[in-house]
Parts: sequence; C-alpha cells; structure tokens
Amino acid sequence: MQLPDNNIEEILISKTEDREVFTDDDKTAASRKQDHIALAFQSQVHQMSLDERFYYEPLLAAHPDNKDENFSFLGKSFRAPLWVSSMTGGTAWANTINHNLARAARDFGFGMGLGSCRALLTDDTYLKDFDVRNVIGDDLPLYANLGIAQIEKLIETNKLDLVDQLIGKLRADGLIVHINPMQEWLQPEGDRFYVSPLITLNRLIEAKPNLSIIVKEVGQGMGPESLKALMKLPIQALDFAAAGGTSFAMLELLRSDEQLLETYKPLTTVGHSAGEMVNFVNKILADESNNLLCKQVIISGGIQSFLDGYYLINKVKTTAIYGQASAFLKHARGNYEELYQFIDLQIKGFRLAEAYLTVR
Repeated sequence: MQLPDNNIEEILISKTEDREVFTDDDKTAASRKQDHIALAFQSQVHQMSLDERFYYEPLLAAHPDNKDENFSFLGKSFRAPLWVSSMTGGTAWANTINHNLARAARDFGFGMGLGSCRALLTDDTYLKDFDVRNVIGDDLPLYANLGIAQIEKLIETNKLDLVDQLIGKLRADGLIVHINPMQEWLQPEGDRFYVSPLITLNRLIEAKPNLSIIVKEVGQGMGPESLKALMKLPIQALDFAAAGGTSFAMLELLRSDEQLLETYKPLTTVGHSAGEMVNFVNKILADESNNLLCKQVIISGGIQSFLDGYYLINKVKTTAIYGQASAFLKHARGNYEELYQFIDLQIKGFRLAEAYLTVR
C-alpha cells in the first residue's frame, strides 16, 4: 500500500529526531594535514631509540579521564604517586621553593620531605622557610629532615628532646634521616661519624619508638646489605636517593679546591642506580620477607620523567611511590603557575602510561 507523500515526510522527520545526527565539524583539518606534510620528515623515530621497558597496548583502554584514585602511603591518603624529595632551607630561595612545593603537594595530593632542618634545632630564624603545614594541610604527610651526623651528636649529648621540639614546631608527621658519609667526608665543613649510621639509627629508634622515620641517601644510593639492614628496622619507609641525579658528593667537591676535586672525583661515580636498587629490594623481599619490618619505598634519584617513575614503581614488588628533586626544584623557584603546569603534565602523562603501557 502506498502512503501519501506527506506521511512519508513525517516518518522521515520522526526517524531523524529519534537519533543523534553525526556531523564532523573539523575546522582544523586542512591546516593539520598541512602540518603533517611539513613535519613528516622531522618526526622520524629510529627503532634503536625505542623504549624497550614497556609493551605498548593501544587496544585495551579508553583515554584516561584523569580522575584521581586514592591510595594509602605513610598512613595517609595520596591522590598521585609522587613525593617531593628533600631539598632546601635557610637560603634566599627556600621560602618560595618550599611554599610552592607544599602548595603543589596539596593541590595534587602527594607528600613532601623538607630539606635539612638542622638550622632549626636551636634557632627559629629560618622557621618561616620550613613552616608549610598550613599550606600542605593536615591530610598529607610532611616530614622534617636531619642528617645522621646530627642524630649521632644529639644522642651523645643527651639532646634528643630537640628532635621532638623540631617535629612539634613544624607540625611534621615524622623525621627523615639522611645518611651521607661521602658528602660529609668531602664537604669542607663536613662532620665525622664516630659510629656506624646503623648503630645510630638503632639508638634513635630505641630512644624514640613512636617516631615515624624515613631513611634516605643523598644521591649515591645504597647497596644490598645496607638496604637489607634498613628493611629489618621498624621504620616507615626508605628513600633510595639513588645515583643518577644530583650527587651531593660531587656538589661538595665543586665547592672545594682543585687538588681535592682531582683526587676524590672517582668517588663521585661510586653508587647504585634506582633500577639496580629495585633489583636489590626485590631480592631482599624474596629472600627475607618474614624478617622485614619496612616494606614501603620511595624511588628517587635520576627520575627524569613520569615514564621512569611509572616503570620503577611497577617493577618493584612492594608498595612504592617515586620522588623527584631537581626536576621540581627547576620549576619551583618562580611563580606557582609554572610548577603547577609541570606537575599537571607529569601526572597526566603517568595516567596515559597506566592506560597503554605494561612493564616488560
């Protein structure tokens, strides 16, 4: 039966209204294709430069929505697997740097370790440079920082109460203890250790059993026996501070005279990369699992990008985040917007890696 023409028109209109009409209003198509032609020869990626740490799986996920996924580390809730590795205090830039970093930690949801707080043990002149608890907020971890040499001296002089005062004035969650024998030896004004750092750490833990402690190196990493000893202690986490980033041993030599630089420079190439330390930790976990009290790690030292961080925290077989120091420092000395944009892009890159890359 043939319908009148006007009924056919009504049916067609009805069908069209029932579904979404596809339109491809791509106003940039012509210029984009022109760019593709112009840049094609500059966009060659040689197979020898491919990153062989990952399998790239483009079929298995949608683009990330960049929504945060909360997880627990150091007893607090993080939204991003990042850590501000300890930097600076008591300098002209320190106030700006620390406050910018604390603001970023708050905005993106990660923790922060302060630079050495030695100056605050007996003098509050520089307190304003470190006092960032109101900026970062109460819900994210903030750790003070002292060298093992200062801890040794405080123990020997019965002044460990100054650690409690330091934690109190900063409203910190705990204390980072940095272990730096090479730096201290090479520093013109350096301190000397009179007992091993392991003995000093055990004395600190015995005297302050409720103190939350993170132990780190300062740019040369740690070998397997040191890592094993640390992981058997009741500390909150260990921070790699591996070789591959800023070496404080080298930094101190550059502050000294030419003869010392020439003589001791070979010591600056001694150490362990973050990748090597991940392998050490994995073996310790496999061999000593029942004897370990510390199973949280901050992977830092030579982390150049989100891909390095993504790879290493997925390679290690325990709870981990990754830390950056110099990369953050580069963007934290000026206006906050620069730092915010840098971290925002890093986190978005990390989410993209989560969606499409698996570690080999």
